[in-house]
Amino acid sequence: MEIIKTKIKDLLIIKPAVFEDYRGYFFESYNKEKFSQNGIDQNFVQDNESKSTKNVLRGLHFQKPPFTQGKLVRVMKGAVLDVAVDLRKNSPTYGQWESIVLTESNKMMYWVPPGFAHGFVTLEYNTVFFYKCTNVYNKESEGSILWNDPDLNINWQTENPILSEKDMQAPLFKNFVSPF
Repeated sequence: MEIIKTKIKDLLIIKPAVFEDYRGYFFESYNKEKFSQNGIDQNFVQDNESKSTKNVLRGLHFQKPPFTQGKLVRVMKGAVLDVAVDLRKNSPTYGQWESIVLTESNKMMYWVPPGFAHGFVTLEYNTVFFYKCTNVYNKESEGSILWNDPDLNINWQTENPILSEKDMQAPLFKNFVSPF
């Protein structure tokens, strides 16, 4: 397993060791000891899975304290462009974002720590997205930022994504007061 640092502190790419042969493949998608040794010392308490058609954009979402969530995300089928935005007000990278393409073939994972907004857009039909969370979902603690916020200027690599009503009405980043 290889842990790759991004330009944003604590936001990590995990590249598992994949063992393939004529029967298929095997890899460890989670190993508490290995993750702890690499700075991801978390207790995961909830797993989530979504299936989406091509060009669906979900995000940018986060959970406010006391229900902040770290997420270990990966694609089981298909492909996504995955985006994380640093919302930690005392961070030197506050308001900056990183993205990665996660696919069923590259099997990479993204560690999105608490204090980040997270979203993804599907690049293929019938994409299955999976993530482990460090806290349970709490409706009263959910928050969002507009996916195409002009100040964040995220390159989603898509013009007209399919959005939920909630995501279309998310607030702008300039009006956001960080609880992190």
